[in-house]
Amino acid sequence: MKSFRNRRQVAHSAVEMFALVSDVESYPKFVPLCEGMRVRRRTQADEGIEVIVAEMQVGFRAICERYTSRVTCNRPKLEIVVEYIDGPFKKLDNRWVFRDEPPGPDGKPRSVVEFFISYEFRNFALGAIMGAMFDTAFHKYSDAFVKRADQVYGRG
Repeated sequence: MKSFRNRRQVAHSAVEMFALVSDVESYPKFVPLCEGMRVRRRTQADEGIEVIVAEMQVGFRAICERYTSRVTCNRPKLEIVVEYIDGPFKKLDNRWVFRDEPPGPDGKPRSVVEFFISYEFRNFALGAIMGAMFDTAFHKYSDAFVKRADQVYGRG
């Protein structure tokens, strides 16, 4: 099973970054390989916990796949857990953790964003083709989210 982990300090608060990542409808505007996003259901599971069932369309050139996942956005813990439901994967595990850091020398908020994903495609051929693209995209994910945060909240 392939995996990718990234831990990055950003010039935005943990709450801001949590809000940005939990806004899944905006992903097609800035997330690498994301060509479409459709929210099938959104429910409040508990105080500060929202569960989103969403279908993401990912693609590169002539290859396009859709997969459905359950996204649990836990605002009190500032964590997001993505559970795979259906699509081209055999397994998919994705987690985000957001933690505030002491303000920088300029007094502005800072936080650490941790991103983890592990995945395995059902089909070996699709895994060989899409796997390389996914690896490249995940290395660009943190940059894409930081750039989006700078656009939405102002440059850090």
